[in-house]
Amino acid sequence: MKIGFRHTVFATILLLLASCSSTKYVPDGEYLLDEVHIETDNKSVKPSNLSLYLRQNANSKWFSLIKMQLYVYNLSGRDSTKWSNRVLRRMGDAPVIYSARETERSREEIKKAVQNMGYMGAEVGCHTETQNKKLKLTYNVKTGRSYKVRSLKYDIPDEKIWNYMSNDSAATYLSEGMVFDVNLLEMERLRITENLQRNGYYKFNKDYLTYTADTVKNTFLVDLTMHLNPYRQGNGETSDHQQYAINQINFITDYNVLQSSALSSIEVNDSIHYKGMPIYYNDNLYLRPKVLADNLYISRGKLYNVQDVQRTYTNFGRLQALKYTNIRFFETQRQDSALLNAYVMLTRSKHQSVSLELEGTNSAGDLGAAAAVSFQHRNLFKGSETFMVKLRGAYEAVSGLQGDYLNESYTEWGAETSINFPRFLFPFLSNDFRRKIRASTEFGLQYNYQLRPEFTRIIASANWSYKWGLQRQRAQHRIDLLDINYLYMPWIQADFEDKYLKDEQNYILKYNYEDRMIVRTGYSFVYNSAGSQLNALSSNKSSYTVRFNFESAGNLLYLFAKMSNLQKNANGEYTILNIPFAQYIKADLDYSKNIVIDNRNSLTFHIGGGIAVPYGNATVVPFEKRYFSGGANSVRGWSVRSLGPGSFPGDGNFLNQSGDIKLDASIEYRTRMFWKFRGAAFIDAGNIWTLREYKDQLGGKFRFNEFYKQIAVAYGLGLRLDLDFFILRFDGGMKAVNPERGAKRYPFLSPKFSRDFAFHFAVGYPF
Repeated sequence: MKIGFRHTVFATILLLLASCSSTKYVPDGEYLLDEVHIETDNKSVKPSNLSLYLRQNANSKWFSLIKMQLYVYNLSGRDSTKWSNRVLRRMGDAPVIYSARETERSREEIKKAVQNMGYMGAEVGCHTETQNKKLKLTYNVKTGRSYKVRSLKYDIPDEKIWNYMSNDSAATYLSEGMVFDVNLLEMERLRITENLQRNGYYKFNKDYLTYTADTVKNTFLVDLTMHLNPYRQGNGETSDHQQYAINQINFITDYNVLQSSALSSIEVNDSIHYKGMPIYYNDNLYLRPKVLADNLYISRGKLYNVQDVQRTYTNFGRLQALKYTNIRFFETQRQDSALLNAYVMLTRSKHQSVSLELEGTNSAGDLGAAAAVSFQHRNLFKGSETFMVKLRGAYEAVSGLQGDYLNESYTEWGAETSINFPRFLFPFLSNDFRRKIRASTEFGLQYNYQLRPEFTRIIASANWSYKWGLQRQRAQHRIDLLDINYLYMPWIQADFEDKYLKDEQNYILKYNYEDRMIVRTGYSFVYNSAGSQLNALSSNKSSYTVRFNFESAGNLLYLFAKMSNLQKNANGEYTILNIPFAQYIKADLDYSKNIVIDNRNSLTFHIGGGIAVPYGNATVVPFEKRYFSGGANSVRGWSVRSLGPGSFPGDGNFLNQSGDIKLDASIEYRTRMFWKFRGAAFIDAGNIWTLREYKDQLGGKFRFNEFYKQIAVAYGLGLRLDLDFFILRFDGGMKAVNPERGAKRYPFLSPKFSRDFAFHFAVGYPF
């Protein structure tokens, strides 16, 4: 019955789409622009690079296959006064009507672009095919022979500028014998301009550099000359380009961006001097003078350097106490020297805030709610230190319990506090080193109390960490210098202890329900070729991301125990203050790449893996550090923590579905749908394994001759709501290949929705 109903719905949708003529709203005598193609006769000139110059494109397709938005538009009736018709038209896309005028403009733009690549004899033709009010348009590009630079000369009358250009010539884009590519000529102008702006030429811009190109008759050769034009003053007179040095640096700490930027209109009540720099403020100076000076890269007496200005912007942008930063320069003259007076104008942010968070929880079908209140001070010691205190409480109903328990709910109370310093706090480091790496230092304390029907657990932790970017926005580093976690089990329900923890019936379970200390250090590295994550999501260019994490725990404690000849407990473990400590190493590596197909479609894939090895004072990695598979960010045909390890089918105990090794791979086709909705089709593969064979995880051990047979595969569709600052994601996955042996091995061949489907809700993309 259910199968018949689904088939009926599917058939109805197909009939509706089929009944919607794509040319319903195409006027008589005109054509729907159905397809647009670019063909070139030169492999070096890719059609994808020329598609940017098209003035008209066909209606967009979901997954590059279906013009769904055109079909939605055509579902509307012709009566525009009806609400339903207006909604359908807003959700859909109107048909793109072929325009001969726009085609000609596109042809000219493509021709110009190819000629700029060095093919000055290029020709572009257009070919159209029509059928049933639909038109297919093809641009045929014939590049011809490329022109090449025979000789390269420079006409630079300014000797000082010529010296700067000569010293930086190794980075040039130009050379004799190169293809005469106008784009490279433009890049060379920008490169030279940036080099000069780093060496005092404050008023220099690329328009002062020009070219002359003489073609040799009856050849495809060009004689190229670069010229430097003199500086043109306001009265029309010309002169040499001047180098500017920084003269006086001034701080204005209470600048109002809504008022006039003229210096005479800025209100100040008082000022102080620090290291020769005036600092102007209104009622009180909310940042220490040393903080202002330490984040400043421009300095008096040095030549103007645009990179120093940008670094200063970046440094002040990291300070949470500030909302805006604006640096202005004013020219002044001292004898024959050209000088700049710099004004660093700062706008303070709101330093204190209180926030409330409410959330709903769903743990394997058990519903609950959580609330948190937090207080944040962004300028605690007048150095833009960020102080945070957060209190959190959660409640969740627990179902499916078997035994005599006093309650059937889960309650959690937590508190945490942290303070972040926007500088590298560590002894014996020079001030220049601290400024170079732009590090921030964080100290934190956390306390978490969990009351379940089976046990009570307390987790207390403290951490000391550093984050920095080494002057590069694309790369981010983090060092957890010290991270201490103490797991304390003050109470365990008697029936639960008798059933699961005594007589070592389950060694992994028993290990994770004992008091334990984890003292770890770690390092993580993230590189995103598109810059920040937000830029990567909004970028129209292909990009990739590399993530690496490494951590080690217990080594110093183990060395101390060995050197002190401490006695081991009954389980053969060293203890500190009668508390056993964990010892392991763990490493993770993940690579993901986003390939942009066009402005509405992209193909994304990722592959990653990790391994955690217990040794020394431990035979099991703590549960919080083990791997799990399945869920919104893993193999999406399985619910969270329900896959593996290996071919282990699971026994209802989520602790047993964890492992020491993880492999994951995914490929996802993403498409823009309508409004802020995005769609995705994906295939996931992966699993987890253990390093040892545990009797409660039969089939879970990693073996080189078996693991590839135990890789699970899933497929599915996703819907995402892109709200600019974050993304709500809804994914539905179906099992395709099950690592379990037997009849369930290939659910792809005989899918069963109730057995093989998993729904996931998450925030953000899976990779």
